[in-house]
Amino acid sequence: MVALVCGAVTAALGYLLTVLLLGPLMVALYSLAVGTDRRTANSFAFSGIALLVGTGLITGLAAEPLVLKLLGPTAWLLLPTSLGTVTRLRAAYLDAVQERAEHAERTREEEARRRVAEERMRIARDLHDVVAHHLVLANLQAGAVAKQLPARPGEALRLASALSGTTASALRELKSTVGLLRQAGDADEPLGPTPGLAQLPDLAASFRHAGLEVTVTTEGEPGPLSAGADLTAYRIVQEALTNVTKHGATRAAEVRLVYSRDRLAVTVAYDGGPVPVSSAPPGGGYGVMGMRERARSVGGRCRAGPRARGGFEVVTELPLAAQEREETAAR
Repeated sequence: MVALVCGAVTAALGYLLTVLLLGPLMVALYSLAVGTDRRTANSFAFSGIALLVGTGLITGLAAEPLVLKLLGPTAWLLLPTSLGTVTRLRAAYLDAVQERAEHAERTREEEARRRVAEERMRIARDLHDVVAHHLVLANLQAGAVAKQLPARPGEALRLASALSGTTASALRELKSTVGLLRQAGDADEPLGPTPGLAQLPDLAASFRHAGLEVTVTTEGEPGPLSAGADLTAYRIVQEALTNVTKHGATRAAEVRLVYSRDRLAVTVAYDGGPVPVSSAPPGGGYGVMGMRERARSVGGRCRAGPRARGGFEVVTELPLAAQEREETAAR
């Protein structure tokens, strides 16, 4: 406002408004355009043009060309206003780009932390399944060896051999699971194959040494499973049979695989009472909770509860490979 009043006074005194006389007003308009919005800057610029041009026309010298009175002040005041607006818009654009880059970086970090947490949960479930399964079998086999040793040393020797195989299998699986935590450059022997439904006969045989007879039946045409779903099915069967061994009163269990067009249903059932979970968190034991989380992680679902005709069962439904790809694409 001060610069504009000074410019108007200069025009009223009869001076020709050159760029040197309008310099302070141009600097003021540039600063105003940089620091405020477009409407405010344009309002002051056009108000200044109207005031200076009107003053020049009224009080200016008659000999001065009209084009200088009209175009001179207009051009010199619009120029700094336009430059200031461009500078402000460029600064706002750079700030927006910087903010988007920081947001993208934060999103990447959050995604990385989420994936690390998911991987830690998956490894924790694997360790739980491996340790619980093999330690339960080893404990039962060690107890049987102690009972059979005085009267039946031959049977005790057979059980001791089975115990050695159980502990060796536990070490192999633990090495395979913990090996996932190795760095890329760590030198070590290759990891073993990931367990899957193809190893179900060996899994059933391992429980036979603990006194649990496991029957595995398959219905329907076997369809392709993704690696994650295959491992999930194996671990759920392993955990369910381990719970039967620890808590069930029966000595027999059934594992049934039913293949449909797009899904695999895995049922582990036995005729004893329900697995006690009173000392576990609400909603089931850590094993039952882990089975549900495993199933959800590959797009399936899992439930555990009593059967209508008596006994207890764990039922898991997992998508086949093609169906899993379709569901992933839909999501």
